[in-house]
Parts: sequence; structure tokens; C-alpha cells
Amino acid sequence: MSAENMTYLRPKEFILIGFPGMENYQTWISIPFCAMYVLALVANVLIIYIVKVNHNLHNPMYVLLATLSLVDLALCSLTIQILKIFWFNDRAIAFEACLFQMFCVHFLSSLESSILAIMAYDRYVAIYNPLRYMSILSYKFLAQVFLSLVMRDVILIGLPTIFASRLPFCSSNVIQHCYCDHMGIAKLACTDISMNSSLGLVAISCIFGLDVIFIIFSYALILRSVLKVGSKDALRKALNTCGSHLFVILYFYTTLLFSLLVYRTGMKVLPQIHVMFAVLYLLVPPVLNPLVYAVRTKEIRHAFLKIVFNKKIAQANVQ
Repeated sequence: MSAENMTYLRPKEFILIGFPGMENYQTWISIPFCAMYVLALVANVLIIYIVKVNHNLHNPMYVLLATLSLVDLALCSLTIQILKIFWFNDRAIAFEACLFQMFCVHFLSSLESSILAIMAYDRYVAIYNPLRYMSILSYKFLAQVFLSLVMRDVILIGLPTIFASRLPFCSSNVIQHCYCDHMGIAKLACTDISMNSSLGLVAISCIFGLDVIFIIFSYALILRSVLKVGSKDALRKALNTCGSHLFVILYFYTTLLFSLLVYRTGMKVLPQIHVMFAVLYLLVPPVLNPLVYAVRTKEIRHAFLKIVFNKKIAQANVQ
């Protein structure tokens, strides 16, 4: 195939629209998104730092929390591309960069789902069998589970990315979105995309579907364990903790499901609403996770206050 035909089939770049029909308002729209990004950045960096410097927090629960914060940092940082569109009208993205961004969006989302599933099991073990917590959730066991899930996510997200890179694009290169995602790219192809659609469904089912089932099963076991104890105080604490966790989990999977249904069922939804949900899907969980999993945790709060007051005391001594 000649270089000329290859250019025709594979565009040098894609054009990201941002919010379709709202180009004149995108600078104002960017303000809350930027504020959420900064908040997510500060909160997650702070959690990672607190867990790292406090040796009494070096146990599986807080290591998983720090890992979730690390993934959230990477996930929310993908919005930099969106802010470039809003602030500098920089809408062009190279073909290879678009595919890489697509892989990162879906891989980091799947990795977050995997960590949420592990954390659900962590809470179950902590409540059901607290005396054997450290022996069951050893670092070796967690590393093996985590690496297995990472490999699952890499393979299942990598295959649709590879197939998308081989699609011919012979018409428009304009993506009606703020960032590159799988179906947004595939729908621009001038060929049958049933294989891409099938691979996407397999990935969704094997990653998010299985993780959701495991999370629901884990929290059901937690509730059963607490009910067996018969203590109203224990039940109240468990419902308070699990309720906030389930709220974040429900938001994460609901926005994901909404985006998938819009693409795959042809739902009549305004493109602005679809894009808004897609952006909030990247930004809201990294903001909510530190609030729900960290701020509501007594040990994290105490560690944070200790760092703040120690710094104030040190500054007073210097003065």
C-alpha cells in the first residue's frame, strides 16, 4: 500500500470537539473542572504522603488506599488534554497519541475497578476475621492478586486498542468528545466495527462485570457478618462505612454504564450531557475517594493532624 493511501486510511491526527455546540462557553466550563482537578491532585498526593511517612499505616488497608490514590492521580491527570481544549483551543491530537490516551483512560478505569474489588475483600476480612487479617491479606498475597488483575486489564484493554489502530478512517477525523475513547474512535471508521464492539463488550464483562459482582458479594457477606453479631453499634458503624463506600462505587459504575449505553444502544441523549458525564467520570471519583476512604478514616485524620501540628510547633521553635 502506498504512503498516500496509508495517509488516507490512517489520519495524522484527530480533532477533539470538546463540548459540541458550546464552544463559546468552554472557558467558563473549565473553571469547575480545573478546581476539581486541583482538589483531586492535592488530596491524593496528601494521602500517598501520609501513608508513606507513617509507619503505623503500613498495613494492607492503607497500602491499598495509597494505591487507589496513585491511580486516581493518573486518571484525573488525563483531564489536562481537556483543559488544553478549553483554554488554548488546542483540539488536534496525533493518531498515536489518541490511541495511547484511549488505552490510558480505559486501563486506569479498569485498574480502579480492580482496586475497589480488592478493597471490598479487605473490608470483609477485617470484619469477618480480624484476628487473622494480616496473615490472610499478606503483602505477598496482595501483590499476586494485584499483578494478576493488572495483567487481565492490560490484555483486555490492549486488544480493543490494537484492533482500533488497524481500522481504516476514510472520512471524518472529528471526534465529538473531549478525549479519545474506544467507541468514539471506532465509530469514525469506514468499515464494519462489529469485532471492535464485541471485544469491547468482552472487556467490559470480564473486568467491570466481574468486579461489580465480587464487590456486591463482599459487602453482602460483610452485612451478614455484622447481623450475626447482633450489636446495634456494630451494625450502625458498618452501615455508615459501607454506605459511603457503596455510594462512591455506585457513582463510578453508574457513569461508566451511562457512557456505554449511549454509545451502544443509540440512546437519544444530548451530546453535551454525554460528554459532561464522561468528564465527570474521570474527575469525580478522584475527588470523592479521598473524602470517603481517607477523611472518614480515624487513623488518616490523626496522622494528618499530627503532621500539621508538628510543622506548626517546628515553625514556632524556629521563630
